[in-house]
Amino acid sequence: MNLYQKPKGVQSRWISFEGTTTNRAQAGLENDGSKGHPMEPVYAGETKTLLDINGSGSIRRIWITISDRSAQMLRGLKLEMFWDGEDQPAVSAPLGDFFGIGLGRTLAFESALFSNPEGRSFNCFIPMPFRKSARITLTNETDTDLKYLFYDVDILINEVHGDDVLYFHAGWRRENPNALGEEFVILPKVCGQGRFLGCNLGVITNPVYGTSWWGEGEVKIRLGDDTHPTLCGTGTEDYIGTAWGQGQYVNRTQGCPIADRENRHWSFYRYHLDDPVYFDDACQVAIQTIGGTNVKEIKQFQANGAQTIPISLDRGQTGEFIHLRVPSPERSFDDPEFQDAWSNFWRQDDWSATAYFYLGHPGGCLPPIQPVQERTLGLEIKEPAND
Repeated sequence: MNLYQKPKGVQSRWISFEGTTTNRAQAGLENDGSKGHPMEPVYAGETKTLLDINGSGSIRRIWITISDRSAQMLRGLKLEMFWDGEDQPAVSAPLGDFFGIGLGRTLAFESALFSNPEGRSFNCFIPMPFRKSARITLTNETDTDLKYLFYDVDILINEVHGDDVLYFHAGWRRENPNALGEEFVILPKVCGQGRFLGCNLGVITNPVYGTSWWGEGEVKIRLGDDTHPTLCGTGTEDYIGTAWGQGQYVNRTQGCPIADRENRHWSFYRYHLDDPVYFDDACQVAIQTIGGTNVKEIKQFQANGAQTIPISLDRGQTGEFIHLRVPSPERSFDDPEFQDAWSNFWRQDDWSATAYFYLGHPGGCLPPIQPVQERTLGLEIKEPAND
């Protein structure tokens, strides 16, 4: 960051209800300049335009707060962004999930890309360049009016972008439950050159698996039309920089702000700022939906009707790691000597993800996000009792 040089012709603007244009001396005019228009309601079914400007520039910061921060509203408000006059949004995600924490929940945290200083506001610091125009909308897809929306979008105008400058994109998806034995796709295949910036994920574990560990799955990144990954992790908590389980923590580029065992909620993120993930032709990102526990407990799950596909046995005391996807007549999941062994197994939980990436073209390339009823289903939590 260069703090002591000013690019020629580049100017700063703040866009909010107090000033909706990039014209000079046209902000804060209502009520004789005395805080005349800081907020507006967003009625049920209404789309509010937060930004609509022409010219080149970049968004440098977005700040929002709303009066209703319930799970239904955080998942029911749809945030969309459009670049250079495109009809399809480059960004489409529930408001809460876009700003770094999923599952319709908020709490105080700060990462390199997002912050929520006291659990009541939403900040994004991702640079979002545009060449011809930029438009941001917020749609209330719930049945409830939102009484107060405050926001500002801080931008630079008159920037000149070279051919190597990419457009920001983001998409959200949910599977409840995920398909047994299949990866959960974080970022569906996108074509063109670009950069995968990272993701935040939410998991609500299935009670049929008790309190067993759900996070053994590896993150896999496939390039172009490749069947097999070029980049492959070693486990879920490994991907976000921790190990041997996943508690609550918040770091600059990796963290798990929510590790709520009582409600079976986990929300976690990884941003590839220092370890960029570039691609030249196409990219897809997925995570395996694999957990782990001892063989005896998995058999109890199966007896109770839970769906499982065991894939390995780990006899830690002997160092023996046995593959079950390539069966061996000498090694069986049902062998009595393995009943206390650790076994990784495919399972079915509730997965959701927001993927952030840059592409060489401005138009949206992902399917529409799911309807509000699918986004908000099953987010209820038990609040801790007050002493």
